[in-house]
Amino acid sequence: MKTDANPRPQDDRRQSTSRDPMPGAPLVAPLVALWHAIWAVAISLTALAAQMLDGLKDAPLAALLIMAFPGIFGVVLMVRDTAGLRFATMAGWLLAATASAGLTGGATGALPGLILMPLAAGIALDHGRIGADRLTRLGAFAVVLPLLAGLISTWLNGPEAQGPLLAAVSGLLAMGAIIAAMRLTWSERQSRLADAEGQAARIAALLEDQPALTLLLDPSGRAVATWGNPPPALSVLALSEQGLISAVHAPDRPAVSAALARALSGQQIEVQFTPRIALDRRVVMILGPFHNDGDRPRLIAQAFDGTAQFARELGLETARVEAEAQSAGKTRFLANMSHELRTPLNAVIGFADIMRQKLFGPLPERYAGYADAIHQAGGHLLDLINDVLDLSKIEAERYQLVMEAFDARDAVSAAVALVRLQADDKGVDLAAVLPSEPVKVRADARALKQMALNLLSNAVKFTPAGGSVTITLDADGPDLDLAVSDTGVGIAPQDLKRLGRPFEQAGGADQKAQGTGLGLSLVRSLTELHGGRMTIDSTLGEGAAVMIRLPVMVVDKSETVAEATPVMVEA
Repeated sequence: MKTDANPRPQDDRRQSTSRDPMPGAPLVAPLVALWHAIWAVAISLTALAAQMLDGLKDAPLAALLIMAFPGIFGVVLMVRDTAGLRFATMAGWLLAATASAGLTGGATGALPGLILMPLAAGIALDHGRIGADRLTRLGAFAVVLPLLAGLISTWLNGPEAQGPLLAAVSGLLAMGAIIAAMRLTWSERQSRLADAEGQAARIAALLEDQPALTLLLDPSGRAVATWGNPPPALSVLALSEQGLISAVHAPDRPAVSAALARALSGQQIEVQFTPRIALDRRVVMILGPFHNDGDRPRLIAQAFDGTAQFARELGLETARVEAEAQSAGKTRFLANMSHELRTPLNAVIGFADIMRQKLFGPLPERYAGYADAIHQAGGHLLDLINDVLDLSKIEAERYQLVMEAFDARDAVSAAVALVRLQADDKGVDLAAVLPSEPVKVRADARALKQMALNLLSNAVKFTPAGGSVTITLDADGPDLDLAVSDTGVGIAPQDLKRLGRPFEQAGGADQKAQGTGLGLSLVRSLTELHGGRMTIDSTLGEGAAVMIRLPVMVVDKSETVAEATPVMVEA
Protein backbone atom coordinates (compact mmCIF):
# COMPACT_ATOMS: atom_id res chain seq x y z
CA MET A 1 0.00 0.00 0.00
CA LYS A 2 1.36 3.40 -0.98
CA THR A 3 0.42 6.66 0.57
CA ASP A 4 1.34 10.19 -0.32
CA ALA A 5 3.72 11.56 2.24
CA ASN A 6 3.72 15.07 0.81
CA PRO A 7 1.45 17.54 2.65
CA ARG A 8 -1.37 19.05 0.64
CA PRO A 9 -0.97 22.72 -0.23
CA GLN A 10 -3.25 25.02 1.68
CA ASP A 11 -6.36 26.11 -0.16
CA ASP A 12 -6.12 29.81 -1.03
CA ARG A 13 -9.91 29.94 -1.05
CA ARG A 14 -10.36 29.16 2.62
CA GLN A 15 -13.09 31.01 4.49
CA SER A 16 -11.90 34.29 5.97
CA THR A 17 -11.90 34.90 9.68
CA SER A 18 -12.57 38.12 11.48
CA ARG A 19 -8.82 38.83 11.64
CA ASP A 20 -7.86 37.95 8.06
CA PRO A 21 -8.38 40.37 5.19
CA MET A 22 -10.82 38.82 2.77
CA PRO A 23 -9.18 37.39 -0.40
CA GLY A 24 -10.27 39.33 -3.43
CA ALA A 25 -11.59 42.19 -1.22
CA PRO A 26 -9.42 44.99 -2.71
CA LEU A 27 -11.47 44.79 -5.94
CA VAL A 28 -14.87 45.04 -4.17
CA ALA A 29 -14.35 46.87 -0.87
CA PRO A 30 -13.98 50.38 -2.40
CA LEU A 31 -17.31 49.97 -4.18
CA VAL A 32 -19.04 48.76 -1.00
CA ALA A 33 -17.59 51.71 0.92
CA LEU A 34 -18.74 54.05 -1.85
CA TRP A 35 -22.26 52.59 -1.63
CA HIS A 36 -22.32 53.36 2.10
CA ALA A 37 -20.96 56.85 1.55
CA ILE A 38 -23.59 57.63 -1.13
CA TRP A 39 -26.33 56.37 1.19
CA ALA A 40 -25.07 58.53 4.06
CA VAL A 41 -25.00 61.61 1.81
CA ALA A 42 -28.41 60.82 0.27
CA ILE A 43 -30.21 60.27 3.58
CA SER A 44 -28.56 63.37 5.08
CA LEU A 45 -29.62 65.53 2.13
CA THR A 46 -33.13 64.09 2.38
CA ALA A 47 -33.30 65.05 6.05
CA LEU A 48 -32.00 68.54 5.29
CA ALA A 49 -34.44 69.11 2.38
CA ALA A 50 -37.42 67.81 4.35
CA GLN A 51 -36.52 70.00 7.29
CA MET A 52 -36.23 73.08 5.09
CA LEU A 53 -39.45 72.42 3.16
CA ASP A 54 -41.91 70.98 5.67
CA GLY A 55 -40.26 71.40 9.04
CA LEU A 56 -39.90 67.75 10.13
CA LYS A 57 -40.97 66.62 13.53
CA ASP A 58 -38.29 65.39 15.89
CA ALA A 59 -39.03 61.68 15.45
CA PRO A 60 -38.69 61.50 11.61
CA LEU A 61 -35.66 63.78 11.67
CA ALA A 62 -33.99 61.62 14.30
CA ALA A 63 -34.85 58.50 12.30
CA LEU A 64 -33.24 59.91 9.13
CA LEU A 65 -30.12 60.92 11.02
CA ILE A 66 -29.88 57.50 12.70
CA MET A 67 -30.04 55.79 9.30
CA ALA A 68 -27.05 57.86 8.17
CA PHE A 69 -24.75 56.33 10.82
CA PRO A 70 -24.43 52.80 9.27
CA GLY A 71 -23.50 54.46 5.98
CA ILE A 72 -20.80 56.51 7.69
CA PHE A 73 -19.48 53.42 9.54
CA GLY A 74 -19.40 51.41 6.29
CA VAL A 75 -16.81 53.79 4.83
CA VAL A 76 -14.22 52.07 7.07
CA LEU A 77 -14.34 49.10 4.67
CA MET A 78 -12.26 51.27 2.35
CA VAL A 79 -9.35 50.93 4.82
CA ARG A 80 -9.83 47.39 6.13
CA ASP A 81 -12.25 44.80 4.85
CA THR A 82 -12.78 41.64 6.91
CA ALA A 83 -15.68 39.30 7.49
CA GLY A 84 -15.94 40.56 11.08
CA LEU A 85 -16.25 44.19 9.99
CA ARG A 86 -18.91 43.29 7.44
CA PHE A 87 -20.98 41.50 10.09
CA ALA A 88 -20.49 44.46 12.45
CA THR A 89 -21.68 46.84 9.73
CA MET A 90 -24.69 44.57 9.10
CA ALA A 91 -25.52 44.69 12.81
CA GLY A 92 -25.35 48.49 12.66
CA TRP A 93 -27.85 48.53 9.80
CA LEU A 94 -30.21 46.26 11.72
CA LEU A 95 -30.05 48.38 14.88
CA ALA A 96 -30.51 51.63 12.94
CA ALA A 97 -33.48 50.30 10.96
CA THR A 98 -35.11 48.96 14.13
CA ALA A 99 -34.61 52.26 15.94
CA SER A 100 -35.95 54.37 13.06
CA ALA A 101 -38.97 52.10 12.69
CA GLY A 102 -39.65 52.43 16.42
CA LEU A 103 -39.52 56.23 16.13
CA THR A 104 -41.70 56.56 13.01
CA GLY A 105 -44.08 53.60 13.17
CA GLY A 106 -42.38 51.38 10.61
CA ALA A 107 -44.56 50.34 7.66
CA THR A 108 -47.45 52.55 8.86
CA GLY A 109 -45.25 55.52 9.71
CA ALA A 110 -43.61 58.43 7.91
CA LEU A 111 -40.58 56.50 6.60
CA PRO A 112 -41.80 53.01 5.62
CA GLY A 113 -39.06 52.48 3.04
CA LEU A 114 -36.32 52.44 5.67
CA ILE A 115 -37.38 49.03 6.99
CA LEU A 116 -35.98 47.51 3.76
CA MET A 117 -32.47 48.83 4.36
CA PRO A 118 -31.20 45.68 6.20
CA LEU A 119 -32.01 43.74 3.02
CA ALA A 120 -30.21 46.31 0.86
CA ALA A 121 -27.21 46.30 3.20
CA GLY A 122 -27.12 42.49 3.22
CA ILE A 123 -27.00 42.42 -0.57
CA ALA A 124 -24.24 45.03 -0.71
CA LEU A 125 -22.12 43.48 2.05
CA ASP A 126 -22.45 39.88 0.89
CA HIS A 127 -19.30 38.17 -0.36
CA GLY A 128 -18.46 34.73 -1.62
CA ARG A 129 -15.80 34.25 1.06
CA ILE A 130 -18.37 34.74 3.82
CA GLY A 131 -20.75 32.09 2.55
CA ALA A 132 -23.40 31.38 -0.01
CA ASP A 133 -25.57 34.56 0.22
CA ARG A 134 -25.31 34.46 4.00
CA LEU A 135 -25.63 38.22 4.58
CA THR A 136 -28.38 38.55 1.96
CA ARG A 137 -30.49 35.95 3.75
CA LEU A 138 -29.67 37.58 7.08
CA GLY A 139 -30.83 40.94 5.75
CA ALA A 140 -34.07 39.47 4.41
CA PHE A 141 -34.91 37.86 7.75
CA ALA A 142 -33.77 40.97 9.64
CA VAL A 143 -36.53 43.07 8.00
CA VAL A 144 -38.89 41.41 10.48
CA LEU A 145 -37.34 43.33 13.41
CA PRO A 146 -38.05 46.83 12.03
CA LEU A 147 -41.57 45.68 11.14
CA LEU A 148 -42.17 44.45 14.69
CA ALA A 149 -40.63 47.61 16.13
CA GLY A 150 -42.97 49.75 13.98
CA LEU A 151 -46.04 47.74 14.97
CA ILE A 152 -45.18 47.99 18.65
CA SER A 153 -44.61 51.77 18.33
CA THR A 154 -47.96 52.23 16.55
CA TRP A 155 -49.73 50.10 19.16
CA LEU A 156 -48.24 52.11 22.01
CA ASN A 157 -48.38 55.65 20.55
CA GLY A 158 -51.19 55.32 18.03
CA PRO A 159 -50.95 56.08 14.31
CA GLU A 160 -49.55 59.42 13.28
CA ALA A 161 -50.37 61.53 10.23
CA GLN A 162 -48.15 60.50 7.32
CA GLY A 163 -46.48 62.81 4.89
CA PRO A 164 -46.99 61.06 1.51
CA LEU A 165 -44.06 62.81 -0.12
CA LEU A 166 -41.59 61.81 2.60
CA ALA A 167 -42.91 58.23 2.63
CA ALA A 168 -42.48 58.04 -1.15
CA VAL A 169 -38.96 59.45 -0.94
CA SER A 170 -38.03 56.88 1.72
CA GLY A 171 -39.36 54.12 -0.52
CA LEU A 172 -37.46 55.44 -3.52
CA LEU A 173 -34.28 55.70 -1.46
CA ALA A 174 -34.67 52.11 -0.27
CA MET A 175 -35.40 50.81 -3.76
CA GLY A 176 -32.47 52.76 -5.17
CA ALA A 177 -30.21 51.32 -2.47
CA ILE A 178 -31.40 47.78 -3.22
CA ILE A 179 -30.91 48.19 -6.97
CA ALA A 180 -27.47 49.72 -6.46
CA ALA A 181 -26.50 46.91 -4.08
CA MET A 182 -27.66 44.27 -6.56
CA ARG A 183 -25.77 46.01 -9.33
CA LEU A 184 -22.72 46.24 -7.09
CA THR A 185 -22.66 42.53 -6.28
CA TRP A 186 -23.83 41.34 -9.70
CA SER A 187 -20.45 41.83 -11.37
CA GLU A 188 -18.68 40.17 -8.48
CA ARG A 189 -21.08 37.21 -8.61
CA GLN A 190 -20.66 36.93 -12.35
CA SER A 191 -16.89 36.99 -11.93
CA ARG A 192 -17.06 34.23 -9.30
CA LEU A 193 -19.35 32.19 -11.52
CA ALA A 194 -17.02 32.58 -14.49
CA ASP A 195 -14.03 31.60 -12.34
CA ALA A 196 -15.86 28.55 -11.02
CA GLU A 197 -16.91 27.47 -14.51
CA GLY A 198 -13.38 27.99 -15.83
CA GLN A 199 -11.87 26.06 -12.97
CA ALA A 200 -14.40 23.26 -13.43
CA ALA A 201 -13.52 23.12 -17.14
CA ARG A 202 -9.80 22.96 -16.37
CA ILE A 203 -10.32 20.20 -13.82
CA ALA A 204 -12.47 18.25 -16.27
CA ALA A 205 -9.83 18.63 -18.99
CA LEU A 206 -7.10 17.59 -16.55
CA LEU A 207 -9.03 14.50 -15.50
CA GLU A 208 -9.83 13.52 -19.07
CA ASP A 209 -6.25 13.99 -20.32
CA GLN A 210 -4.45 12.19 -17.48
CA PRO A 211 -2.48 9.10 -18.57
CA ALA A 212 -4.16 6.89 -15.96
CA LEU A 213 -7.81 5.91 -15.58
CA THR A 214 -9.62 7.35 -12.57
CA LEU A 215 -12.80 5.58 -11.48
CA LEU A 216 -15.56 6.19 -8.99
CA LEU A 217 -16.76 2.75 -7.89
CA ASP A 218 -19.76 1.60 -5.89
CA PRO A 219 -19.19 -1.01 -3.15
CA SER A 220 -19.71 -3.87 -5.62
CA GLY A 221 -16.93 -2.57 -7.88
CA ARG A 222 -19.10 -1.19 -10.69
CA ALA A 223 -17.81 2.05 -12.21
CA VAL A 224 -20.16 4.98 -11.53
CA ALA A 225 -17.96 7.55 -13.29
CA THR A 226 -14.67 7.42 -15.19
CA TRP A 227 -12.04 9.95 -16.26
CA GLY A 228 -8.78 9.67 -18.15
CA ASN A 229 -7.28 7.07 -20.43
CA PRO A 230 -7.81 3.40 -19.56
CA PRO A 231 -5.02 0.80 -19.77
CA PRO A 232 -5.04 -1.09 -23.11
CA ALA A 233 -6.50 -4.24 -21.55
CA LEU A 234 -9.32 -2.59 -19.56
CA SER A 235 -12.71 -1.74 -21.06
CA VAL A 236 -14.46 1.30 -19.55
CA LEU A 237 -17.82 0.08 -20.92
CA ALA A 238 -17.38 -3.30 -19.25
CA LEU A 239 -16.43 -1.65 -15.96
CA SER A 240 -19.60 0.46 -16.08
CA GLU A 241 -21.96 -2.34 -17.09
CA GLN A 242 -20.46 -5.50 -15.55
CA GLY A 243 -18.17 -4.21 -12.81
CA LEU A 244 -14.51 -4.56 -11.93
CA ILE A 245 -14.59 -8.20 -10.78
CA SER A 246 -15.88 -9.46 -14.12
CA ALA A 247 -12.97 -7.74 -15.91
CA VAL A 248 -10.37 -9.59 -13.81
CA HIS A 249 -8.85 -12.99 -14.64
CA ALA A 250 -10.42 -15.64 -12.38
CA PRO A 251 -7.31 -16.51 -10.30
CA ASP A 252 -6.85 -12.83 -9.36
CA ARG A 253 -10.47 -12.16 -8.36
CA PRO A 254 -10.06 -13.08 -4.66
CA ALA A 255 -7.20 -10.58 -4.31
CA VAL A 256 -9.21 -7.83 -6.02
CA SER A 257 -12.29 -8.58 -3.87
CA ALA A 258 -10.15 -8.41 -0.74
CA ALA A 259 -8.69 -5.08 -1.91
CA LEU A 260 -12.22 -3.67 -2.44
CA ALA A 261 -13.22 -4.76 1.07
CA ARG A 262 -10.13 -3.22 2.64
CA ALA A 263 -10.65 0.04 0.73
CA LEU A 264 -14.28 0.17 1.96
CA SER A 265 -12.98 -0.18 5.52
CA GLY A 266 -10.99 3.03 5.10
CA GLN A 267 -7.59 1.81 3.92
CA GLN A 268 -5.66 2.79 0.81
CA ILE A 269 -4.37 -0.29 -0.98
CA GLU A 270 -2.62 -1.23 -4.21
CA VAL A 271 -3.42 -4.42 -6.12
CA GLN A 272 -2.11 -5.91 -9.36
CA PHE A 273 -4.22 -8.21 -11.52
CA THR A 274 -4.43 -9.81 -14.95
CA PRO A 275 -7.25 -8.54 -17.22
CA ARG A 276 -9.62 -11.24 -18.41
CA ILE A 277 -9.40 -10.16 -22.07
CA ALA A 278 -5.58 -9.94 -22.20
CA LEU A 279 -3.77 -12.54 -20.10
CA ASP A 280 -0.35 -11.26 -21.22
CA ARG A 281 -0.90 -7.87 -19.57
CA ARG A 282 -1.07 -6.58 -16.01
CA VAL A 283 -3.04 -3.71 -14.48
CA VAL A 284 -2.02 -1.91 -11.27
CA MET A 285 -4.92 -0.33 -9.37
CA ILE A 286 -4.80 1.92 -6.30
CA LEU A 287 -8.03 1.91 -4.27
CA GLY A 288 -9.17 4.19 -1.47
CA PRO A 289 -12.39 5.34 0.21
CA PHE A 290 -14.30 8.26 -1.32
CA HIS A 291 -15.95 10.45 1.32
CA ASN A 292 -18.69 12.86 0.32
CA ASP A 293 -21.36 14.04 2.74
CA GLY A 294 -24.78 12.66 1.94
CA ASP A 295 -23.53 9.99 -0.47
CA ARG A 296 -23.45 6.28 0.22
CA PRO A 297 -20.00 4.68 0.60
CA ARG A 298 -17.99 4.68 -2.61
CA LEU A 299 -14.42 4.06 -3.73
CA ILE A 300 -12.00 6.16 -5.74
CA ALA A 301 -9.52 4.18 -7.85
CA GLN A 302 -6.71 4.78 -10.32
CA ALA A 303 -5.71 2.14 -12.85
CA PHE A 304 -2.34 2.02 -14.65
CA ASP A 305 -0.84 -0.29 -17.23
CA GLY A 306 1.53 -2.44 -15.15
CA THR A 307 2.76 -4.72 -17.95
CA ALA A 308 6.21 -3.13 -18.18
CA GLN A 309 6.59 -3.08 -14.40
CA PHE A 310 5.56 -6.75 -14.22
CA ALA A 311 8.08 -7.65 -16.92
CA ARG A 312 10.85 -5.85 -15.04
CA GLU A 313 9.92 -7.56 -11.77
CA LEU A 314 9.81 -10.93 -13.51
CA GLY A 315 13.22 -10.29 -15.04
CA LEU A 316 14.63 -9.28 -11.66
CA GLU A 317 13.18 -12.37 -10.03
CA THR A 318 14.67 -14.59 -12.73
CA ALA A 319 18.04 -12.87 -12.32
CA ARG A 320 17.83 -13.33 -8.54
CA VAL A 321 17.12 -17.06 -8.88
CA GLU A 322 20.00 -17.44 -11.33
CA ALA A 323 22.34 -15.48 -9.07
CA GLU A 324 21.38 -17.60 -6.09
CA ALA A 325 21.97 -20.76 -8.12
CA GLN A 326 25.37 -19.48 -9.23
CA SER A 327 26.24 -18.48 -5.67
CA ALA A 328 25.23 -21.92 -4.39
CA GLY A 329 27.33 -23.55 -7.12
CA LYS A 330 30.29 -21.36 -6.20
CA THR A 331 29.86 -22.25 -2.53
CA ARG A 332 29.74 -25.97 -3.31
CA PHE A 333 32.79 -25.63 -5.56
CA LEU A 334 34.79 -23.83 -2.86
CA ALA A 335 33.78 -26.36 -0.24
CA ASN A 336 34.77 -29.31 -2.44
CA MET A 337 38.03 -27.68 -3.51
CA SER A 338 38.86 -26.85 0.10
CA HIS A 339 38.44 -30.50 1.08
CA GLU A 340 40.55 -31.63 -1.86
CA LEU A 341 43.33 -29.13 -1.12
CA ARG A 342 43.60 -29.78 2.60
CA THR A 343 44.87 -33.39 2.25
CA PRO A 344 47.93 -32.70 0.03
CA LEU A 345 48.56 -29.44 1.86
CA ASN A 346 48.71 -31.21 5.23
CA ALA A 347 51.25 -33.62 3.67
CA VAL A 348 53.37 -30.69 2.44
CA ILE A 349 53.28 -29.03 5.87
CA GLY A 350 54.12 -32.34 7.56
CA PHE A 351 57.12 -33.06 5.31
CA ALA A 352 58.33 -29.48 5.70
CA ASP A 353 58.08 -29.81 9.46
CA ILE A 354 60.13 -33.06 9.34
CA MET A 355 62.78 -31.24 7.32
CA ARG A 356 62.77 -28.30 9.74
CA GLN A 357 63.28 -30.58 12.72
CA LYS A 358 65.98 -32.58 10.82
CA LEU A 359 64.50 -35.87 11.97
CA PHE A 360 66.39 -37.88 9.28
CA GLY A 361 69.66 -36.08 9.49
CA PRO A 362 71.14 -32.64 8.97
CA LEU A 363 70.32 -30.45 5.95
CA PRO A 364 72.40 -27.82 4.25
CA GLU A 365 71.71 -24.38 5.67
CA ARG A 366 70.20 -23.18 2.39
CA TYR A 367 67.72 -26.07 2.25
CA ALA A 368 66.80 -25.54 5.90
CA GLY A 369 65.68 -22.01 5.00
CA TYR A 370 63.59 -23.38 2.18
CA ALA A 371 61.94 -25.85 4.57
CA ASP A 372 61.05 -22.99 6.97
CA ALA A 373 59.56 -20.98 4.08
CA ILE A 374 57.56 -23.98 2.84
CA HIS A 375 56.21 -24.66 6.34
CA GLN A 376 55.22 -21.01 6.91
CA ALA A 377 53.58 -20.63 3.50
CA GLY A 378 51.75 -23.95 3.89
CA GLY A 379 50.41 -22.96 7.29
CA HIS A 380 49.16 -19.64 5.89
CA LEU A 381 47.50 -21.40 2.97
CA LEU A 382 45.89 -23.95 5.28
CA ASP A 383 44.44 -21.17 7.45
CA LEU A 384 43.03 -19.54 4.32
CA ILE A 385 41.49 -22.82 3.14
CA ASN A 386 39.95 -23.42 6.57
CA ASP A 387 38.40 -19.93 6.55
CA VAL A 388 37.04 -20.46 3.03
CA LEU A 389 35.60 -23.82 4.07
CA ASP A 390 33.90 -22.33 7.13
CA LEU A 391 32.45 -19.45 5.12
CA SER A 392 31.24 -21.87 2.45
CA LYS A 393 29.46 -23.94 5.07
CA ILE A 394 27.84 -20.84 6.55
CA GLU A 395 26.65 -19.58 3.14
CA ALA A 396 25.33 -23.06 2.30
CA GLU A 397 23.51 -23.14 5.66
CA ARG A 398 25.39 -26.33 6.57
CA TYR A 399 27.50 -24.99 9.42
CA GLN A 400 26.76 -26.74 12.71
CA LEU A 401 27.15 -24.94 16.00
CA VAL A 402 28.07 -27.35 18.77
CA MET A 403 26.32 -25.69 21.69
CA GLU A 404 27.74 -26.52 25.14
CA ALA A 405 28.12 -24.88 28.52
CA PHE A 406 31.68 -23.84 29.36
CA ASP A 407 33.81 -21.08 30.84
CA ALA A 408 34.36 -18.44 28.14
CA ARG A 409 37.69 -17.51 29.70
CA ASP A 410 39.14 -20.85 28.58
CA ALA A 411 38.43 -20.24 24.88
CA VAL A 412 39.77 -16.67 25.03
CA SER A 413 42.89 -17.75 26.95
CA ALA A 414 43.58 -20.45 24.34
CA ALA A 415 43.36 -17.87 21.56
CA VAL A 416 45.71 -15.51 23.44
CA ALA A 417 48.23 -18.33 23.89
CA LEU A 418 48.22 -19.06 20.14
CA VAL A 419 48.86 -15.40 19.24
CA ARG A 420 51.37 -14.72 22.04
CA LEU A 421 54.39 -15.94 20.07
CA GLN A 422 53.41 -13.86 17.01
CA ALA A 423 53.02 -10.75 19.18
CA ASP A 424 56.38 -11.30 20.95
CA ASP A 425 58.21 -11.79 17.65
CA LYS A 426 56.77 -8.51 16.35
CA GLY A 427 57.37 -6.56 19.56
CA VAL A 428 53.67 -5.93 20.30
CA ASP A 429 52.43 -5.90 23.89
CA LEU A 430 49.51 -8.38 24.17
CA ALA A 431 47.23 -8.10 27.23
CA ALA A 432 44.09 -9.99 28.25
CA VAL A 433 41.57 -8.47 30.69
CA LEU A 434 39.46 -11.39 31.96
CA PRO A 435 37.05 -11.58 34.93
CA SER A 436 38.27 -13.29 38.07
CA GLU A 437 35.06 -15.35 38.32
CA PRO A 438 34.03 -18.03 35.79
CA VAL A 439 32.05 -16.70 32.82
CA LYS A 440 29.61 -19.51 32.06
CA VAL A 441 28.14 -19.42 28.58
CA ARG A 442 26.26 -21.79 26.33
CA ALA A 443 27.81 -21.48 22.88
CA ASP A 444 30.13 -23.14 20.40
CA ALA A 445 33.54 -23.21 22.13
CA ARG A 446 35.45 -23.71 18.87
CA ALA A 447 33.61 -20.77 17.24
CA LEU A 448 34.27 -18.48 20.22
CA LYS A 449 37.95 -19.41 20.17
CA GLN A 450 38.04 -18.83 16.37
CA MET A 451 36.47 -15.39 16.75
CA ALA A 452 38.94 -14.34 19.44
CA LEU A 453 41.86 -15.78 17.46
CA ASN A 454 40.91 -13.99 14.23
CA LEU A 455 40.43 -10.66 15.99
CA LEU A 456 43.74 -10.96 17.85
CA SER A 457 45.64 -12.04 14.71
CA ASN A 458 44.27 -9.07 12.77
CA ALA A 459 45.12 -6.64 15.58
CA VAL A 460 48.70 -7.91 15.95
CA LYS A 461 49.18 -8.00 12.18
CA PHE A 462 48.30 -4.31 11.74
CA THR A 463 49.93 -2.98 14.93
CA PRO A 464 53.55 -1.79 14.55
CA ALA A 465 56.34 -2.71 16.96
CA GLY A 466 55.97 -0.97 20.31
CA GLY A 467 52.18 -0.94 20.07
CA SER A 468 49.68 -2.80 22.19
CA VAL A 469 46.73 -5.14 21.70
CA THR A 470 44.16 -5.73 24.44
CA ILE A 471 41.37 -8.29 24.56
CA THR A 472 38.57 -7.77 27.09
CA LEU A 473 35.92 -10.26 28.17
CA ASP A 474 32.90 -9.22 30.23
CA ALA A 475 29.32 -10.24 30.99
CA ASP A 476 26.37 -7.83 30.70
CA GLY A 477 23.19 -9.55 31.84
CA PRO A 478 22.35 -12.25 29.27
CA ASP A 479 25.04 -10.97 26.86
CA LEU A 480 28.72 -11.80 26.57
CA ASP A 481 30.89 -8.89 25.43
CA LEU A 482 34.23 -9.57 23.73
CA ALA A 483 36.33 -6.61 22.57
CA VAL A 484 39.75 -6.43 20.92
CA SER A 485 41.44 -3.01 20.70
CA ASP A 486 44.81 -2.02 19.30
CA THR A 487 47.02 1.01 18.74
CA GLY A 488 47.70 0.14 15.11
CA VAL A 489 47.24 1.91 11.80
CA GLY A 490 43.46 2.24 12.17
CA ILE A 491 40.78 2.13 9.48
CA ALA A 492 39.60 4.96 7.24
CA PRO A 493 35.88 5.90 7.54
CA GLN A 494 35.18 4.95 3.91
CA ASP A 495 36.57 1.46 4.55
CA LEU A 496 34.54 0.75 7.70
CA LYS A 497 31.35 0.09 5.71
CA ARG A 498 33.03 -2.57 3.57
CA LEU A 499 34.80 -4.50 6.28
CA GLY A 500 33.07 -7.67 7.37
CA ARG A 501 32.27 -8.82 3.83
CA PRO A 502 34.33 -11.66 2.33
CA PHE A 503 37.66 -10.61 0.75
CA GLU A 504 37.13 -6.93 1.65
CA GLN A 505 40.27 -5.23 3.01
CA ALA A 506 41.21 -1.74 4.15
CA GLY A 507 44.32 0.36 3.69
CA GLY A 508 46.93 0.45 0.95
CA ALA A 509 48.51 -2.31 -1.05
CA ASP A 510 51.12 -3.05 1.65
CA GLN A 511 48.38 -3.61 4.23
CA LYS A 512 46.22 -5.70 1.89
CA ALA A 513 49.19 -7.96 1.17
CA GLN A 514 49.19 -9.03 4.84
CA GLY A 515 45.79 -10.74 4.74
CA THR A 516 42.94 -12.12 2.67
CA GLY A 517 39.93 -10.24 4.01
CA LEU A 518 38.28 -13.39 5.39
CA GLY A 519 39.02 -12.99 9.11
CA LEU A 520 36.48 -10.27 9.96
CA SER A 521 33.92 -11.82 7.60
CA LEU A 522 34.17 -15.13 9.45
CA VAL A 523 33.90 -13.37 12.81
CA ARG A 524 30.78 -11.49 11.70
CA SER A 525 29.17 -14.68 10.34
CA LEU A 526 29.88 -16.71 13.49
CA THR A 527 28.61 -13.83 15.64
CA GLU A 528 25.34 -13.66 13.73
CA LEU A 529 24.94 -17.46 13.93
CA HIS A 530 24.94 -17.04 17.71
CA GLY A 531 22.30 -14.29 17.43
CA GLY A 532 24.77 -11.52 18.22
CA ARG A 533 26.24 -8.52 16.44
CA MET A 534 29.67 -7.13 15.63
CA THR A 535 30.65 -3.44 15.60
CA ILE A 536 33.86 -1.73 14.54
CA ASP A 537 35.13 1.62 15.81
CA SER A 538 38.34 3.12 14.50
CA THR A 539 40.33 6.31 14.02
CA LEU A 540 42.84 6.37 11.20
CA GLY A 541 46.39 6.40 12.56
CA GLU A 542 45.31 5.80 16.18
CA GLY A 543 43.98 2.24 16.22
CA ALA A 544 40.80 0.22 16.05
CA ALA A 545 38.40 -1.63 18.36
CA VAL A 546 36.19 -4.55 17.33
CA MET A 547 33.37 -5.54 19.68
CA ILE A 548 31.09 -8.55 19.53
CA ARG A 549 28.06 -9.14 21.75
CA LEU A 550 26.60 -12.64 22.06
CA PRO A 551 23.38 -13.50 23.94
CA VAL A 552 24.89 -16.73 25.35
CA MET A 553 25.29 -16.17 29.09
CA VAL A 554 24.09 -18.95 31.39
CA VAL A 555 21.91 -17.12 33.90
CA ASP A 556 21.16 -20.10 36.13
CA LYS A 557 24.29 -20.58 38.27
CA SER A 558 23.18 -24.06 39.32
CA GLU A 559 23.33 -25.37 35.75
CA THR A 560 26.02 -27.99 35.23
CA VAL A 561 28.10 -28.41 32.13
CA ALA A 562 26.00 -30.43 29.68
CA GLU A 563 27.05 -32.83 27.01
CA ALA A 564 27.94 -31.18 23.71
CA THR A 565 25.02 -31.39 21.30
CA PRO A 566 25.29 -30.38 17.64
CA VAL A 567 22.65 -27.85 16.59
CA MET A 568 21.92 -26.86 13.02
CA VAL A 569 21.76 -23.07 12.78
CA GLU A 570 20.66 -21.34 9.60
CA ALA A 571 23.04 -18.73 8.28
